Amino acid sequence: MFEKIKSWFGIKKSLYNRIGGHAAIDVAVDIFYAKVLADPCVSYFFEDVDIDLQRLKQKRFLSMVCGGPQKYTGKQMRIAHEHLLALGLNDEHFDHVVVHLKSSLEECGVAASDLESILQVAESFRSDVLCR
Repeated sequence: MFEKIKSWFGIKKSLYNRIGGHAAIDVAVDIFYAKVLADPCVSYFFEDVDIDLQRLKQKRFLSMVCGGPQKYTGKQMRIAHEHLLALGLNDEHFDHVVVHLKSSLEECGVAASDLESILQVAESFRSDVLCR
């Protein structure tokens, strides 16, 4: 009933709710890291990383950027990634990560328009992640 009332008034669900909320983000991030860790182009960046903590941070971050209730409280992107420059972090690596994010979200059934919104947010962090 509430959804019907919201539609009458033109109130839209948040991106977070449209993609499936907490449960969908949990699954998408787990799929994402399985892909990232299997990709020799980027997996070595995660060799000394507590992957369970990394997954939790990513879930909070993705929730936040999609309008969900969880808040990312980790380091700023530049600070969090600057040490990776010494390992050669560059646009190619960023592109690989975005491809894995896209395919993970597609596997979770995220609609094309919502997927595009999330990928635009990811792209907006390119300069900070690559410390430019």
